[in-house]
Amino acid sequence: MTYRPTRPYDKYRSRFLSVVTGPPALAFLPALTLAAYWLAGETALIVVALGLPVVYAVSGVANSWPSRIATSRDGITGLLLRDGFEAVAQDIYDQTEMSDLRSACFMIEIDDYRLVVERHGQSAGDLVMARTGERLVSAVRTADTVARLGDSRFAICLAPVRQLDLELCIQLAGRLQATVEEPIPVDGTGLYVTACVGFCPRNRAPSGGAQAWQTAALTALTEAQGVGPSTIRAYSNDMHRRNQTRSDLREEAAAALENGQIQPWFQPQISTDTGKITGFEALARWLHPLHGPIAPNTFLPILEEAGLLERLGEVMLFNALTALKAWDAAGCDIPRVGINASQSELRNPRLVDKIRWELDRFDLTPERLGIEILETVVSDTPDDVISRNIAGLSAIGCRIDLDDFGTGHASIASLRRFQVSCIKIDRSFVAKADRDPDQQQMIAAILTMAERLRLETLAEGVETVGEHALLAQLGCDHVQGYGIARPMPFDHTLDWIAAHGAKLQDTPQIGRQTG
Repeated sequence: MTYRPTRPYDKYRSRFLSVVTGPPALAFLPALTLAAYWLAGETALIVVALGLPVVYAVSGVANSWPSRIATSRDGITGLLLRDGFEAVAQDIYDQTEMSDLRSACFMIEIDDYRLVVERHGQSAGDLVMARTGERLVSAVRTADTVARLGDSRFAICLAPVRQLDLELCIQLAGRLQATVEEPIPVDGTGLYVTACVGFCPRNRAPSGGAQAWQTAALTALTEAQGVGPSTIRAYSNDMHRRNQTRSDLREEAAAALENGQIQPWFQPQISTDTGKITGFEALARWLHPLHGPIAPNTFLPILEEAGLLERLGEVMLFNALTALKAWDAAGCDIPRVGINASQSELRNPRLVDKIRWELDRFDLTPERLGIEILETVVSDTPDDVISRNIAGLSAIGCRIDLDDFGTGHASIASLRRFQVSCIKIDRSFVAKADRDPDQQQMIAAILTMAERLRLETLAEGVETVGEHALLAQLGCDHVQGYGIARPMPFDHTLDWIAAHGAKLQDTPQIGRQTG
């Protein structure tokens, strides 16, 4: 680049621009035109009104004004949108490029936002977004930038500072997550949401400029979402490699089903009255020989895209019935095992015959197999192949469990038509129920309805002793969740069953509320 000396014209032009583009000058423009009219009449008014725009255009004032895009705001939260955030991130990236200043980029996304909208309506979803935006702004400094990048995604870019290490970023991520997950009043009740957070400190950003920095934070968010709800992850150098691995997994999915890499892990369900095991749910897990455990959020969509969900169902059914026979042989009292049925399987007109044949092959009675069906499948299903399959499975004696109850719109008529045996209360109702009266009222209403319809109930996602005790007192029949046990491979179940049986000897029975 060649050096160009500053000319006198440039100096005066710069001074002129700084004066005429400042807020005081712009505020006095109407007064200037009135003064011209008062001093010299209509001719002066016309000259000033037409001449000022020409002067501004020639001097380049218009080019010096900030663009509308950079300051555009979201209509619900009032926060910057993507273009404005990217401009800020670029500016902060440039400030930290040649200095000792530090910054970090955060990406925050509400978990299961679509379900919030489906359950409570779009107005409630907008309220959640507005409150989340307010809370994020209050959790950071005035100089930091908060933006809304999508329906349920927010971004934060910290103003440059001299001291900012990984530990401080983790603490801030935890504070952001905690403030978002506080209950939000909606229609007189407290609505709980969870959020995943991914972040990338500026000094960890890969080469490629501000855009690569934001992409790194987004990669960390994706990694967090792959682990599960309410997870925090910091960007690391091997995350890009893992993202590439996900695309490679698409090519390996079919082989993984056939060579035994994808198998069921079993999560116990226990009675709230006796504490005894009332069943296990079989959950698909992929243990890759090179990459280790692969989250279901990652591989289930891959299998669906490849049209392999029906084959997955066959693998899960075979292994689940094999586990039942093994538990029987070991003298364990396991009444049943449950498997999840996808829409792809339920659309197979031969599904009932296939399951009946497998039960006969293993010499097991149908009531020992539970078929778990999402409530959304039941609520959206007309009288077609899916309906006939569900009714057929119930007719041969299989137990029909309605999964994620409360996330769809299943009617009482649907519960009767499909001969549902048990409703599984979704974890969103269970979370913090021991501390939230509104949650307790919703659970009590579900349990009352189930009791009147003579349906069993099972609460999912039970994580604390308090939640477990409350559900028992309210009359929920069964519980399942990390507070009981995490899903485990079959060879761990025998030890867990023995340990649980021994623990029951010293555990007092939890009584229910009466009257």
